[in-house]
Amino acid sequence: MDTRPEPFEPPAPVPRTGIPSRLQIIRTVLRNPLELWGEPSYTLPWIETKFINQRTLIVNDPGLIRYILVENAANYEMSDVRRLILRPILRDGLLTAEGEVWKRSRKAMAPVFTPRHAKGFAGQMLRVSESFAERYEPAASEPLVANIAVDMTELTFEILAETLFSGEIAVEKEGFAANVEELLQRMGRVDPMDLLVAPKWVPRLTRIGGQKVLDRFRGVVSETMAQRRSRMANDPGNVPNDFLTLLLQLEGPEGLSTLEIEDNILTFIGAGHETTARALAWCLYCVANTPAYREVMEQEIAAVLASGADPVDWLGRMPHVLAAFEEALRLYPPAPSINRAAIEEDQWISPEGERVAIRKGISVLIMPWTLHRHQLYWQKPRAFMPERFLPENREKINRFQYLPFGAGPRVCIGATFALQEAIIALAVLMHRFRFDPTEATHPWPVQRLTTQPRGGLPMQVSLRPR
Repeated sequence: MDTRPEPFEPPAPVPRTGIPSRLQIIRTVLRNPLELWGEPSYTLPWIETKFINQRTLIVNDPGLIRYILVENAANYEMSDVRRLILRPILRDGLLTAEGEVWKRSRKAMAPVFTPRHAKGFAGQMLRVSESFAERYEPAASEPLVANIAVDMTELTFEILAETLFSGEIAVEKEGFAANVEELLQRMGRVDPMDLLVAPKWVPRLTRIGGQKVLDRFRGVVSETMAQRRSRMANDPGNVPNDFLTLLLQLEGPEGLSTLEIEDNILTFIGAGHETTARALAWCLYCVANTPAYREVMEQEIAAVLASGADPVDWLGRMPHVLAAFEEALRLYPPAPSINRAAIEEDQWISPEGERVAIRKGISVLIMPWTLHRHQLYWQKPRAFMPERFLPENREKINRFQYLPFGAGPRVCIGATFALQEAIIALAVLMHRFRFDPTEATHPWPVQRLTTQPRGGLPMQVSLRPR
């Protein structure tokens, strides 16, 4: 008889039952799109639905996902709904650009994010993480309560600022997390007019006031660019060879336009760190509720640190820490939806011979949120079970059933950067401190571009027992 305790099931909406009315759909999407999905989204390989005049193909089958994102990716463009939500914020940043603009930007940035180059950031990531951990030092004498959701946003922003911008972003670190939160709350939610695919000139009432926040961010970007340009002109021998300099060197008719550079800097400052921050917070929460596995992680971290291993090697030498982070990415994918639209008629035939007709113009929705919790592809899909990502089990996971960083030509350019950053941050924090739930720790996942804990994530921080 198996006497092991049942694994921890962190909070998440249960699959909706029944067929909602149009009004219920709009209300649910306004409140939290993650609560919209019904039982079929978690049990069937694909579903075709219709809302008003818009047909949507919801795709969970890994083979069909591979076909759409990789094998015939040229036939699938960004959907109108995603454009209506993201383009007002990021314009022609890497996440939202298309066609030649996207190709130019991706090619320009690729050298910075190659695995080899990303490893060069490990030392900076370690120094920033160790400095950040000092704010928890009062916990050495008495446990303190911290909002981990906010803290991880500030930590990942500081890492991004140091690694990609050499610490020269024209913004105060204090209060930055609150500014990001306000931007995503005001600008990063689905508006009823988006669901109706209304033209962009139709006002989005849910985003009233958001432009002021966005203008504040664009002011930061503009000042950051101006300061670096001045340094490049007046002190060319003492300019950091970083991401910011690279982009500005590409400014011109043969490279990127000034507005494209601004859009890409905003994308990284406003969103590039946000996904890692959310996953770190959810990971610390899930691990805190799995004490036996947490102890294994702590032992692994202590052994690697005691060996004096270079931080560049931590990602490969901490499989249990990496597995916990990957499981947190599965349960709480920072980007919970991938939206495409078919440019032309298409079809896909499964290995079993089932034919899926894909109409021209149909919206194609690949939901990492439902895919990662799908009953066809995961054992105990709602449970936090990091062991499924340990090296001996990893090969059982189909590449296209697990999409925390997307797939295909538009796969996240910073995936290696993010994984290395997360493992270094977790190792530094968990080596010194314990994070435990408090009576007020009742997080509820809400989709606001990223998967956020509604109301924050308060946790008790105390010195780790030795």
